[in-house]
Amino acid sequence: MFYTKDHKTIDMFDHFAFLESKRRTLLDTSWAGIFRDEILPELPVGLLSSTYHDFMGRPTKELYAMLGLMIIQQMEDLSDEEAARQFAFNIQWHYALNITGNSDKACYICPKTIWTMRDLLSQPLLNKYGKPLPKSGYDVIFETVADKLAKAFTVDVTKQRLDSTHIFSNMRHLGRIGLFAATIEKFLVNLRRHHKEFFVSLGEEIINRYLPQKGAEVFSLVKPTESAKTLEIVAADLFSITERFTDNKAVVSMATYQLMLRVLKEQCVVTEDTESKTKKVEVKKNNEVLSDSLQNQSDPDASYDAHKGKDIRFR
Repeated sequence: MFYTKDHKTIDMFDHFAFLESKRRTLLDTSWAGIFRDEILPELPVGLLSSTYHDFMGRPTKELYAMLGLMIIQQMEDLSDEEAARQFAFNIQWHYALNITGNSDKACYICPKTIWTMRDLLSQPLLNKYGKPLPKSGYDVIFETVADKLAKAFTVDVTKQRLDSTHIFSNMRHLGRIGLFAATIEKFLVNLRRHHKEFFVSLGEEIINRYLPQKGAEVFSLVKPTESAKTLEIVAADLFSITERFTDNKAVVSMATYQLMLRVLKEQCVVTEDTESKTKKVEVKKNNEVLSDSLQNQSDPDASYDAHKGKDIRFR
């Protein structure tokens, strides 16, 4: 059931009156006060109206607080587990998100719920005919918050660059970590279907990291600033898997294996030590990746605009 609170009407009672004047002043003058007064009431919770029923089913978490949590998590560079702890115990978060109760219903959130909300906001929005739009929920949240802050701080946005228009497909845009992980996952699923013995030989660590029931949880634990390190890990896994089957004709002939080779060639540089004869894989910098590189494992022909970075597809 779709559940929200009214954050625009002033409460009759001050739920943070237990704080003495000095600490209360710190709250009011901090980012939490600005977030509570300017941003929280404007968050576009209507984006989730098609996901939850108005009356039927178990009530959701308070959706203004959920969208606010997604913003603050990125702002403070927290993993899902760390964000869940801050949501439960941090008074500054409670003030910013207008959490006025002390019950588990109000203050507790499972890391899995955070992951689910992030997944929902990453999906393309639908128009009135049910067709996907080029914007995701995150795009709308960013635009809403940016516009509100521009007004709050009287930023002049009248002079902006006018640029060309992109034509997007109805396919989800993947980051580099997502591209590596999705390509490996697709290969593993195919390998399990056609060559079960080779699939099992990879070991549980790789299998549990990338298959859907485990992989999503693993990557949700990554802090935003640790994405570079995570990218190195998934690149090393990709290289290890391709090297493992390089002499296996049955596996090499698989389309999903060739897709991994393409990602490896386009996104990485493999070097070999002449003395030890050992190979090392390094991830290319963003500006070193060509515009015709793979953007989504489901559409090998997709490319991106090298100037703007976003993927663009023509149908």
